[in-house]
Amino acid sequence: MPNIITRGTPPAEPPQGQTWRSMMDIAIREAFKARQHGEVPIGAALFDSGGKLLATGNNTPLTKKDPTGHAEINCLRNACERLDNYRLPQGTILVVTLEPCIMCLGAIIHARVGGVVFGAPDPKAGAVVSNMEGTELPFSNHKFWTIGGVCENECKEILQSFFLHKRKK
Repeated sequence: MPNIITRGTPPAEPPQGQTWRSMMDIAIREAFKARQHGEVPIGAALFDSGGKLLATGNNTPLTKKDPTGHAEINCLRNACERLDNYRLPQGTILVVTLEPCIMCLGAIIHARVGGVVFGAPDPKAGAVVSNMEGTELPFSNHKFWTIGGVCENECKEILQSFFLHKRKK
C-alpha cells in the first residue's frame, strides 16, 4: 500500500460520484497520450468542487518546443480558456500523475487551485512535499491542500517503464 501524504486540510472524501482513483484514471490516460508522442508520460485533470471534469492536459515540452509545456500547465491553460478566466472557481481539484515542480506550483497558486492530488512523489523536482512545502509558503496569498500517493505504484511504473525503454534504445 503506497504512503498517502496529506498537507493542509483535504476533504474527507472526494467529490460525490467520484473516487480519487476514478479521478486519477483520467490523469493516467493523459499520461499515456504524452507517451504516445515521445513525451515524458505525465498527465493531469482538473475537476470542479462537485467532481465535474473541467479540463485535461499532458506533457508537451518536446512536441511544442515549450519548456512550460508541463501537464499541469497545459491542463490549467485549457481550463482557464474554457472558463474564460485566468483564475479558477473556488474548490477546484488538480489531479496529476507526478508531484508538481516549482513552475507548476506557481501556476497552481496563481490560478487559485483548491487542492492537488498527485500519484508519485518526485524526489528530484517535486515542490509540493518532496523538496519544499509548497502548500506552506509564508509569502503566498493562496493556500491549497494536497493528497499524494494516489495510485502511486501505477504512476511510478508508467514513468519507470518509459525511461527504461528510452535507455534501451
